[in-house]
Amino acid sequence: MTSASLAEWSNLAVYSSMLVLVAALIAFAVSFAARGRRVMTPELVTAGGGAPERPGPSDDDAPVPDGPGRRAGNIAMALTWLASGLLLVGLVLRGLWAGRVPWGNMYEFSLTWTFGILAVFLVVSLRRDIRWLGLPVIFLSILSLGLAVTVLYTEAAQLVPALRSWWLIIHVAAAVICGGAFSVAAAISALYLWRERAERKGHVTGIVAALPDASRLDTLAYRILAFAFPLWTFAVISGAIWAEYAWGRYWGWDPKETWAFITWVIYAGYLHARSTAGWRGRRAAYISLLGFVSFLINYFGVNIFVNSLHSYAGL
Repeated sequence: MTSASLAEWSNLAVYSSMLVLVAALIAFAVSFAARGRRVMTPELVTAGGGAPERPGPSDDDAPVPDGPGRRAGNIAMALTWLASGLLLVGLVLRGLWAGRVPWGNMYEFSLTWTFGILAVFLVVSLRRDIRWLGLPVIFLSILSLGLAVTVLYTEAAQLVPALRSWWLIIHVAAAVICGGAFSVAAAISALYLWRERAERKGHVTGIVAALPDASRLDTLAYRILAFAFPLWTFAVISGAIWAEYAWGRYWGWDPKETWAFITWVIYAGYLHARSTAGWRGRRAAYISLLGFVSFLINYFGVNIFVNSLHSYAGL
């Protein structure tokens, strides 16, 4: 297969992944709306005339009765797996076309970051019923891919000498997994704030009732960040080692390095506040979202608007 053919097939796989994700987004929307209607349906009132029960949405480990929402959710999850596979194929073909790992510019890293988001979501879904999370995750994935193919697209080129190292694979792989985890945790934190506000006001009705209760959302976001933080620590350290190999110094307070450290401090503060000061709930969710904003600035803001040693690669 020629290089031109590899490029065409890579782009086709990426665009196909986007189309499948759009279909998954619609299916998740149908599922989410149906779950909300099922929670509020009068048939869930107990025989004794008690308050309506709230099955699946309030307990993400409990089985959800079969119904329109369940079937749509199953279809959406299957489409998400398919889209992730197509995106992986696109990345592999891009790497074969370039003759290197496909992490040499912002376009390639955006594709990989999107795959990381989907991979974290799908791995968590193997342990929990998180169809309620599909809507924001898929929306964020489509937004990332859309930005990649319309604004960030770059023809494959050979790496500059500073990037020709095994540390590229080690450092970026860790950063991609963390980026996916930070994104999923941020989506959960945003949903937590929505659900918690409804619970506080005593108006858990409509679509918000399809979400798990606030305490479960808070715990799930914490577990994901507790997994991601040590890996982000490793990513920062491996980046410093790579910097010494490439530029002869471990740390130079380059804007990229600075924002990576700021992101590390925010998530360290999140974990420390939860374990020592008991900062759970809204305050923890705000810190989680602040950490995600810092991560986005570290990637998009620094790479696009700031000149630095990392500007040529988007890494």
